Amino acid sequence: MGTSDSTALQAWIGKRETRTDVIGLAPVVGLSATLDYAAPRAGMGDPLPLPWHWLYFLPAAAQSEVDVDGHPKRGGFLPPVPLPRRMWAGSSIRFEQPLYVGDEIRRVSTIQSVTHKRGSSGELVFVTVLHQVFRGAGLAIEEQQNLVYREAGNSTSLLPARPAPAQAQWSRQVRPDPVLLFRFSALTFNSHRIHYDRDYATQVEGYSGLVVQGPLTATLLLDLLHRQLPDAQVQSFAFRGVSPLLDDEPIQLQGRRDGSAVKLWALNGSGALAMDAQAQLR
Repeated sequence: MGTSDSTALQAWIGKRETRTDVIGLAPVVGLSATLDYAAPRAGMGDPLPLPWHWLYFLPAAAQSEVDVDGHPKRGGFLPPVPLPRRMWAGSSIRFEQPLYVGDEIRRVSTIQSVTHKRGSSGELVFVTVLHQVFRGAGLAIEEQQNLVYREAGNSTSLLPARPAPAQAQWSRQVRPDPVLLFRFSALTFNSHRIHYDRDYATQVEGYSGLVVQGPLTATLLLDLLHRQLPDAQVQSFAFRGVSPLLDDEPIQLQGRRDGSAVKLWALNGSGALAMDAQAQLR
């Protein structure tokens, strides 16, 4: 990736996109079942669980506009970064007011920054997108989403292996399998092949198995908080992927509360930190 490429990508800063949607019941029923609830977490008129706004405003690229990795081809709303590996590295979210099943909602997305760096694993491009979700005229959710694009090669951890960040008060083990990954990808219309095509994930992108979706792990962490503190109201939530989670190893979801602050994290099968997250309660 040359200097001219990096300069051209700066033209995407400030680019804006607006989408509308309706919070339908079917995705809520589907994700409730996927997270192993015997009954839906919400019905018509009920508050939408967090962070289930990811079930809406889904990309719907025509089949002819899908790239070799399963993502939509580059150069639409997101900048045409000429690096082949891409992932959702993390988000920082503020929940200003609830969304309700049945609501008509609107999302305004803005490219905030495009940054080119060279690290130990090669060239990297970081793209930050601000998503603002409105219910009527009121802001309901503000999310700063961080995407990272990388060079081809072995897919290694984003950071050196680290242990759990604290002593866990809560712990729950989840064993991801291809069915769980498929169901979540279907619910979020995510056709990235690393989550369902084992040959592509291992032979092309260099993983040792299917990759657990970052937003699925983040959803499981907030679900752990809900199972432990069902009446808690979450004001903000932030997460960062540290290393990939794969379908051939259990995930240990852990957390602890200190006053209104909650630490949440996910460990891989070796006990190393895979995702680090924090929630702030109202």
